[in-house]
Amino acid sequence: MAEPLQPQAANPVSSRRRRAALLQALPFLLPNLIGFLAFTFLPVIACFALSLSDYRLAPIGSLADLREQVRFVGLGNFTRLLGFGREEGRLVASDPLFWRYLGNTLFLMLGIPLSIAGSLLLALLLNQRLRGITIFRTIYFLPTVSSAVAVCIVWKWIFHQQPNEIGLLNSVLMNMGIANPPDWLGTMEWAKPAFIIMVLWLSVGGYNCVLYLAGLQGIPRELYEAADLDGAGAWARLRHITWPLLSPTTFFVVTMSIIAGLQGSFLFTAAFLMTGGGPAGATTTLMLYIYNYAIAWHQLGYAAAIAAVLSFLVFTFTLINWRYGQRLVHYS
Repeated sequence: MAEPLQPQAANPVSSRRRRAALLQALPFLLPNLIGFLAFTFLPVIACFALSLSDYRLAPIGSLADLREQVRFVGLGNFTRLLGFGREEGRLVASDPLFWRYLGNTLFLMLGIPLSIAGSLLLALLLNQRLRGITIFRTIYFLPTVSSAVAVCIVWKWIFHQQPNEIGLLNSVLMNMGIANPPDWLGTMEWAKPAFIIMVLWLSVGGYNCVLYLAGLQGIPRELYEAADLDGAGAWARLRHITWPLLSPTTFFVVTMSIIAGLQGSFLFTAAFLMTGGGPAGATTTLMLYIYNYAIAWHQLGYAAAIAAVLSFLVFTFTLINWRYGQRLVHYS
């Protein structure tokens, strides 16, 4: 009868080498670690702590004033933010604007599938071996590195609709025979589609396209040559070779696009500069809602609670995508 395997004792020499390697790597890791603690971890902890208070920004003359401003309310902000009550026999949200602006944020995220599909198509076109293709790659990537403020100003002029001054887009539509083109930024029906059009222009040739282009260049050419010998057409090569081998890239692109869509930093800039969140709140996102409470209305505690809920949404959507999206990923 075979004897049971005995656990091997730890090698002291190997342990000393690992500690020595850790000490050698620590000076190189410290700058990034300190930056993460100072600018990410500690602010997140402070935000969650602030969300448990009713802190209203005001001049502080003494410690008593500070204690009066920072009142601990526990989960009161979250109850006010997410709670529901009955009014005249019907269910009413405690903060209906939060749910409306969350709906705006999710609606604007409908452009994500179109953006990803456009980035993939553009990457396929830019992956051709043509003279001067680098120039075209640079041109399509330029909007991504342009100033967000400048982009918003240009697109506000494109969408402009006034009785005595018609923007570029509506001028083109009128020349095409459309007598009454939409008031893109002035009506609730067209404001969000206008933002989606602008984001598509900005993002199709951006980082997602670069990632797809890198993924395409990493696919072995031998696979396409073998498919050609077997008589496979362009669609068959795309379906059975390109798309499966790009699935890790697609998984990463979808994950980062969902995070960026919920955070909506560019959409915040666009709404702030182009519409002010209007018309009638049609383009107000959660990020702009947080800004209004924190900066415009000085209610930092409630703004921190909204930011905490937004962080939870980002974590939840990312976790769901990570849990179920990996089933569609092929690494070989």
